[in-house]
Amino acid sequence: MNDHAALPDFAAGLLAGYRPPDGVADELLRRNGTIRPVWDPLLRYLGGQTPEQRAQALQRGDQYLRDAGVYFRHHSGESSTERDWPLSHIPVMIDGTEWQRLSRGIVQRAELLERVMADLYGPGDLVKNGLLPAELVARNPEWLRPVVGMRPRSGNFLHFLAFEIGRSPDGSWFVLGDRTQAPSGSGFALENRMATSRAFHELFPNANVERLASFFRSFRDRLSALRGDDGGRVAILTPGPHTDTYFEHAYMARYLGIMLLECEDLKVVDGRLMVRTVSGLEPLSVIWRRLDARFADPLELDEGTALGTPGMVSALRAGGVSMLNCLGSGVLEARALMAFLPRISRHLLGEPLELPNIATWWCGQSKERAYVRDNFEKMMIGPALSTQLPFEMDATTVLGGRFRGAAHAPVADWIEAEGDTLVGQEAVSLSTTPALIDGVLQPRPMVVRVFAARTENGWTVMPGGYARIGKTEDPTALAMQDGGSVADVWIVSDAPVAADSLTGQASGPFMRQMPGRLPARSADNLFWLGRFVERADFTVRLLRAYHLRLEEGGQTVSPVTRAVETYLKGLGLDLSRAIPEGLLELFDLAKTAAGKVRDRFSPDGWNAINDLALTARALAVSAGPGDDAARAMGVLLRKLAGFAGLVHDNMFRFTGWRFLTIGRALERGYQMSGLLAVFADLGAPPGGFEVAIEVGDSAMTHRRRYSVETNRNTTIDLLVLDRENPRSVLFQIDALHEEQRRLPQRGSTSQMTPVARKILSLQTRIAVATPEEMSSAALNNVMSELAMISDSLTAQYMS
Repeated sequence: MNDHAALPDFAAGLLAGYRPPDGVADELLRRNGTIRPVWDPLLRYLGGQTPEQRAQALQRGDQYLRDAGVYFRHHSGESSTERDWPLSHIPVMIDGTEWQRLSRGIVQRAELLERVMADLYGPGDLVKNGLLPAELVARNPEWLRPVVGMRPRSGNFLHFLAFEIGRSPDGSWFVLGDRTQAPSGSGFALENRMATSRAFHELFPNANVERLASFFRSFRDRLSALRGDDGGRVAILTPGPHTDTYFEHAYMARYLGIMLLECEDLKVVDGRLMVRTVSGLEPLSVIWRRLDARFADPLELDEGTALGTPGMVSALRAGGVSMLNCLGSGVLEARALMAFLPRISRHLLGEPLELPNIATWWCGQSKERAYVRDNFEKMMIGPALSTQLPFEMDATTVLGGRFRGAAHAPVADWIEAEGDTLVGQEAVSLSTTPALIDGVLQPRPMVVRVFAARTENGWTVMPGGYARIGKTEDPTALAMQDGGSVADVWIVSDAPVAADSLTGQASGPFMRQMPGRLPARSADNLFWLGRFVERADFTVRLLRAYHLRLEEGGQTVSPVTRAVETYLKGLGLDLSRAIPEGLLELFDLAKTAAGKVRDRFSPDGWNAINDLALTARALAVSAGPGDDAARAMGVLLRKLAGFAGLVHDNMFRFTGWRFLTIGRALERGYQMSGLLAVFADLGAPPGGFEVAIEVGDSAMTHRRRYSVETNRNTTIDLLVLDRENPRSVLFQIDALHEEQRRLPQRGSTSQMTPVARKILSLQTRIAVATPEEMSSAALNNVMSELAMISDSLTAQYMS
């Protein structure tokens, strides 16, 4: 490689010490040490910035990712934590002409895999004709016998694929792996693009970078077309929030405007897959599957799974739903299969593979395994493996060429168990790409994941991708779990590229699109999100009242302070800490409920909930009892008010908002009734009325409205019977009545539902009551009736 003194001035500082390892290709530099032209605009842009300007620009990208809530799940032992998304800010730059050639190879490979799968689950000619060993298929746990003979409703098994690709030392591209089961990363590629376009906001608009929106628009149109005429829904099927890629599932559901479902949301009825919604069962026509096939159906696949939907395979068999990708597609991910694809390509497509594999060997039989292990050193320095074996390896040769040489890797690194068989892969030297480290560019190993989607016009390839970047020069440490990072992939055209968006141009007359049906599980989580937030709000207010009285009393604990302490302990709070663990758990429960509906919750709303949970735990470490804790509670109340404001001002008044609002109103009415039954009781200690008024955030209103001192009648009138007080019990029941009335009604009957009857009965009784009639016993009855309303809501809409 030539000395870097020959580099242009604008790049010299950034590339000081930039030395790719010998014998590997580099994305930035040609083999003669000169810069590839596609990188020139980015290097000029970076070189024209001061270090401070550059750091500020990259911070914009990081801030976008934090605001959007992008994360990955880091596993440590049996636990996992959410970590900030590790963006490597410098995108991988690929010339548009080179990408066109690469795309042709990807499209060819996608079509080949479709035909292989159609054969494996159809006539089985590849095995019959000796093009594939029967053992490779039959012993693969991802080959699903219940799928054999099934013809997909859509006419195709595969619709969305990903491929891991790398660049060989001679500069050509090859495939490291096929991702056909439930490929992830496309949503993260979008978020990487959003972040880098902000980091380089002055460069990106005119850099001729191919946009990603048209790829997803074409795929979304294909999803809609697969619905046919039955009017069924389109959905992404996710394993749930516990999975590593749940953020992407929720993000793609929001981006494409389709439902996000879990298996528990589904039910098979008469061969049709149905969604449990708050309006009843609704037909589902298209599923973009993002969970492994074996978890899909406990009846026919894995009886031990708790994730699946019983009867899903039968619904597919009956043609009741289109699934992308079809169950059983995981069999195509077997590394051993790659060894046979070149020959299969010639047989099925009549042409060689345009995009070669990494060299792969099939070592499936026991005698072959023994020979390979016993003669490893001899084979590594000899000619092709097929000429060394004293027996025929079942149509297997060293399809990628020779071994790389004895100095490369021990046998354990390239021969691995895959089921009951062994698979060998050639040791590879991954190409490197620039990463910005300590203010200069350094070469780091990379692998690019590219995506192909089936559209109305055949396969199309995303003009970009998702690159994994090594933390160090070690090519085996690419995973984020090992400290690796990810980067955007820019495909740079020779001509200007027009701005694009997912929506495209509308045709035909304007039609207002209303939100789709709400799954029952989503309604349940939104309902409990409202309840947990309101329960936390009540607890914070009561704790603040308690600590203020501790501070005022000094060494003397008053009877009312004792009463508040007893009440708090009755709520399960351990007051040995100023901010008890029970309160922190309420914030965590709210965060968990919000996390289960990320597709229906704005990033701002999510960030508000997440910030509440983090702030509460941070304050719990430092806050002491008395005034210190009271101040901490004030901080939490202001953040709770911020969340309430987001919900009230920003959320569309769709069905999900109504369940969230119902949850908040029901919990506020329940907690206020319980508080008043104790502190507005005639036997309450002096100061009890003031505690109730304070927790009910109504002290100012009480002073203005009543010219007498606080007494039981004024307290009950203001906090139970006043329709204009947003903290009163009657206000909450009015809200329940109004929002329940607007919920979807099942069937055509004009009779009131059990929920409506219970709400109206309670509303009428409180509306005509006097303060004297609202005794502690009556308030306890209100609590019981609100609990029954909650149960009836669950039974009617969420079960």
